[in-house]
Amino acid sequence: MANITAQDVAALRAKTGLGMMDCKKALVEAEGDQEKAIKILREKGLATAAKKESRIAAEGVVAIKTIGSISAIIEVNTETDFVAKNASFLEFVYGLLETIIAKKPADVAALEGCTFASSAMTVSAALTDKIAVIGEKISIRRFQIVEGTVSTYVHGRVNPAVAAGGTGVIVKFEGSEAALSSEKFAEVGKNIALQIASGNPPTYIAKEDVPQSAIDEEIGIQIAAAKNDPKLANKPDEVLKKIVQGKMDKLFFEKVCLNEQLYVKDDSMKVGAYLKASAKELGGEIKVVQFVLFEKGEGIQKREENFAEEIAKLAGK
Repeated sequence: MANITAQDVAALRAKTGLGMMDCKKALVEAEGDQEKAIKILREKGLATAAKKESRIAAEGVVAIKTIGSISAIIEVNTETDFVAKNASFLEFVYGLLETIIAKKPADVAALEGCTFASSAMTVSAALTDKIAVIGEKISIRRFQIVEGTVSTYVHGRVNPAVAAGGTGVIVKFEGSEAALSSEKFAEVGKNIALQIASGNPPTYIAKEDVPQSAIDEEIGIQIAAAKNDPKLANKPDEVLKKIVQGKMDKLFFEKVCLNEQLYVKDDSMKVGAYLKASAKELGGEIKVVQFVLFEKGEGIQKREENFAEEIAKLAGK
């Protein structure tokens, strides 16, 4: 029987993200061979991967990759943030991004049918394989492709060396060649991406992009709120409507439109004004035409853990 050391177990755990006992058992069965132990874990995991489907995966990463003029952003979820930092998991995520950029699938279902980067297996098979090795549910939630001149930003990186973290932004720009090719444009683009990733992410780029239905709905909400103000409660609806319309920039457009937001690095100006000033300095034109913002776990219902109940179960009570 091979002598399994604590260092052996730790090394296998670093490669797979699995628990210490699972790693130790696999190493004992593999007689200390790391690669054979990984294969054993994979084979056992393949048999149980389907059982993990009901688990909630709300952790994970948002990652971005650019190849040439094509950029892709993806959210891949895991059950724990420990796995999200695992090198094997991050390598898988970047393989997904390479596949997306190369194949340009229409959606997640189409992506799962593509051949996974640098392999002969499908993405679906590679996903099952990774679940088997890591031992947690992994879910490819969403992705988007953006082509053209972009700036990207990832907040809360799980590893300083990779563009993967809690929030990711891709911003697409159009403008004059002189402005977009200048050295300072990279700084301007990064600042806009940072703006979008800040605490008040916009919904639209400019006022003209906001549907009239959304404006009317907001006016209705603000009128109803004004009626609860003792100073305004007795005023007629038409008067309240004019008051609200006069304040829509502050009440609504500054919140939902990128160009109308106060610039995070200088709140004496709006983002639109910063872009105009930057374009003038660069000797051309710059405008944002698209942005994509992914926030990890957004909208996913996380499981509420009852630790007292869990301890009682472990104690056999």
